[in-house]
Amino acid sequence: MANTENTPDTQTQEQPVAAPEAAATAAPATPDAEQKLNALEAKHAEVADAYLRAKAESENTRRRAEEEISKARKFAVEGFAESLLPVKDSLEAAIAIPAATPEQLLEGVHATLRQLSAALERNRVVEINPQAGAKFDPHQHQAISVVPAVQEPNTVVAVLQKGYLIADRVLRPALVTVSAAA
Repeated sequence: MANTENTPDTQTQEQPVAAPEAAATAAPATPDAEQKLNALEAKHAEVADAYLRAKAESENTRRRAEEEISKARKFAVEGFAESLLPVKDSLEAAIAIPAATPEQLLEGVHATLRQLSAALERNRVVEINPQAGAKFDPHQHQAISVVPAVQEPNTVVAVLQKGYLIADRVLRPALVTVSAAA
């Protein structure tokens, strides 16, 4: 009988006894690992979904912003044009009067000029009209000629044509003559 205990059958019988112990130890770890894997997969799916939603939202926001920019460019002059319509109406009304006297026409022209000035002012278009003796500013003035004068050198002598700013940006510089250095 001592020989039977050391036979290969006995050794085989001992291994299955050891294997269930290892399986018993590994068996509780497998459901725990599967739970962790399932939880991680669920979390991954949740994060992937959140990412796709955020990406779609950012694309929608970008598209809406591009559309708004396009509309702003397309209709940028709408307010300005609207403020000029009364000026056009006044000019058409002046033309419609067949027997207007020169005094009536002059009065109408002055009224129309006031309307135009108000429309430009509402749209932040401001005159550049330097006084004689003002310092020459190359950012707002364009020197047409340099003339000898009794005033300080590099100052405005006369304005030949007014300039205009729109929102602090030069739309057209004022055309001026400038005093020469002595």
